[in-house]
Amino acid sequence: MGHPIRGAARWRQTAAGCAALLLVTLALSTGARAAPSPPPSPSPFPTGVGDPGRLDPRITEIMGKPEYRHAQWGLLQSEPDGGRVEHSLFPGQFFIPGSTAKLFPVSGTWRTLGTDHRFVTPLYAVGERKGATLSGDLDLVAQGDLTLGGRTRADGTVAYTDLDHTYANDFPGATLTPQNPLAGIDQLARQVRDSGITRVEGDVLVDSRLFAPDPILDPTPTPLILNDNLIDLLTTPGTGPGAKARIDWRPKVAPYQVTSTVTTVAAGKPAAVTVTATDGGTRIQLSGTIAADAQPLLRTSPITDPAAFGRTALIEALGRAGVQVTAAATGPNRADRLPQDYAGRPRVAAYTSPPYEQYAKLILKVSHNLGANLGICLMAVTTGSHQCADGFPVLAAFLDRAGVDRDQVQLMDGRGGNPADRSTPQALVQMLAYWQRTPDARLFREALPILGVDGLLADNCRSCPARGKVFGKTGAAVGGDSLNDRLAVGAITIAGYLDKGGGRFDTFFAGVNGASTPTENPDGILSIANDLALIAAYLQEAQEAH
Repeated sequence: MGHPIRGAARWRQTAAGCAALLLVTLALSTGARAAPSPPPSPSPFPTGVGDPGRLDPRITEIMGKPEYRHAQWGLLQSEPDGGRVEHSLFPGQFFIPGSTAKLFPVSGTWRTLGTDHRFVTPLYAVGERKGATLSGDLDLVAQGDLTLGGRTRADGTVAYTDLDHTYANDFPGATLTPQNPLAGIDQLARQVRDSGITRVEGDVLVDSRLFAPDPILDPTPTPLILNDNLIDLLTTPGTGPGAKARIDWRPKVAPYQVTSTVTTVAAGKPAAVTVTATDGGTRIQLSGTIAADAQPLLRTSPITDPAAFGRTALIEALGRAGVQVTAAATGPNRADRLPQDYAGRPRVAAYTSPPYEQYAKLILKVSHNLGANLGICLMAVTTGSHQCADGFPVLAAFLDRAGVDRDQVQLMDGRGGNPADRSTPQALVQMLAYWQRTPDARLFREALPILGVDGLLADNCRSCPARGKVFGKTGAAVGGDSLNDRLAVGAITIAGYLDKGGGRFDTFFAGVNGASTPTENPDGILSIANDLALIAAYLQEAQEAH
């Protein structure tokens, strides 16, 4: 929702983008008008269907707001390992989970691959070598590395910002990490030069046979991923109204070209920048306006053919490293030239990733949709399959071992964005409780957004007593209500851990399905999201008081 929302059609377009995010600052506006909200219900809890128990009155006050008159609340808080249940409200009922559903596939991928699993992406010389010349091809065998060095810090950890660049087209304020998106590709090229090869009389190929892209998983993972398969487009205001805005982009790889007609307007005006891509996505045009006092505005455009893009990126990197390739840098990736296998082929370079727990942290902190879906494919690969759908039985077996009741979970993807995805509060809490029984309990807990500190909870509750003491994966499903010309909330959820002090942590879920907000106050979406953060904070404060 980076652009102002005008009308129900725009709401429908942005529903998918909203589905993964929660508790971020939303800059929304609309000229539509809606009917007044109905008065609040006498109680948010249906008669005879559960009792929230000893809830902080501040929580019951939140749940009784007008926007929740027709909504369904769910709540579960318990001690780990089947301990005391502190609060329970519809714990066995299906809820739309939003991105809290990521807790399942990320956990399954983490435990299937291993905390310390590293992706090793090799580059083979296929052909005959004479001295510094290779008569043949260099084949890069993609291994499903989510960043291929593009986010890796000097200390080996994976960098992220609180609002990731993958959300730049939907939400204002997305920022870039400082790392070079082509860092891993450059490292591979230097290794080729260090191996003594300075000329390749042949081609450079990307071997993407690890798994077949599955369009049901949206965004769709590919075996080779560079910069999340996105071109970053950064627009900076000119010197004053009427001046042409400045544009920069990354990664700069042929044949992708970027042009801009964005102009600078008076300070205080809203940004209105549109991205259009043609010629297979390689010709990118920005148009619109940006205010003179605006911060640099980030947008993205998709890389439509990651294998061809990676091939060109590697040929260009080889040139920078002093290795000449006779094949043209641009053009299709000739997968038909790939050998059946690489037995006996010399490996001339390899890039080794950070451990998977770092990737899990990235996925959970920023709600990284591509990375969550990628996990499904990576689990399939562990069985020898090339079909991403075969990752679901692996996940199912893991959930059984972890003590999660699978009958209380429905998943069609890894991100929690499919309309069919459902989970009960109980299943999510079971997933969280599992981790507390493992040696990686602290690593997993600290991989979640931390209230008032980082990730998608960074801007919430910065001054409240619970700051730094709630570890929670957030989720949302937000769309439009064309019938009533207003915004609608399918779900806003949060699930994680409450620090009770003394090294003790309760597991919890809080969520609401079916809330709504009047069109004249679309910032009500933010208000609902903040309500969930406050509920988590009040739950933590109550437990610490005990």
